[in-house]
Amino acid sequence: MSGAKEIRNKIKSIQNTKKITKAMEMVAASKMKKVQESMGRSRPYSEKIKDVIKNVGEGVLEYKHPYVVSRNEKNIGVIIISTDKGLCGGLNVNLFKHFMKYLLEFKDKKIGIKAVIVGRKAEVFAKRVGLNVVGSITNIGDKPQVSDLLGIIKIIIDLYMSKDVDSVYLLYNKFINTMSQCPIYEKVIPIQRKVFGDSNTKRKYWDYLYEPEPEKLLELLMKRYIESLVYQSVVENIACEQAARMVAMKSATDNAGELIDTFKLMYNKARQASITQELSEIVAGAEAV
Repeated sequence: MSGAKEIRNKIKSIQNTKKITKAMEMVAASKMKKVQESMGRSRPYSEKIKDVIKNVGEGVLEYKHPYVVSRNEKNIGVIIISTDKGLCGGLNVNLFKHFMKYLLEFKDKKIGIKAVIVGRKAEVFAKRVGLNVVGSITNIGDKPQVSDLLGIIKIIIDLYMSKDVDSVYLLYNKFINTMSQCPIYEKVIPIQRKVFGDSNTKRKYWDYLYEPEPEKLLELLMKRYIESLVYQSVVENIACEQAARMVAMKSATDNAGELIDTFKLMYNKARQASITQELSEIVAGAEAV
């Protein structure tokens, strides 16, 4: 019965693992619901400030903010947003794979890259591929505040304003639904024309009345725009993390259940074989007597 005993121990071990994955699935589902609510609350502000930026871009301004002036890319900055923890399926792997083709393209063109990191997994990735990390933040939790991100946002903005980088990109996972998360890699500075609207549409020759001067007001407005983009991206990524973890843990729980059924069948066969062998030995002994 030594074989049957080993199988029985494996069954107990897998049953314990199944309890853990089931609990993690339920926790992830609960957190995902809360993060989705937070994401829904922040979206109206993010969408409204995009409308304001669009209107400003369509206005006739003598002053052009540096955020709307394109430069020849010699150095770029990248804000990479990932998770702090694992056990969320291929969420981070798919994100980094999506970024690698752009990374190789920049290296071929000999464009310098400076990275700002959000999340421990992105730190590991940046070290592995040899990125120049100029700032990082980890362990922001499931309820980040804009104030938590101001430090890294200031780092990347200062690099752009001092012309140490010529453009800034944002890399994160966008929440589509529970089963689908899409890796996004987009340029955020200088602000792309698509934010201002389609160039084929009729331009509106109008502008706001600025008080105080447009320079001061636009400086504040553009900073708020970048802050809202980064914050919304972080919240979206957290929602993706919880959704991916819930799906991964459900899959692990289902697989554990299938393994338990398989091992139970093996255990019954091993036990039946052992009983048959014992009966054969008893019958053989009786016939010998």
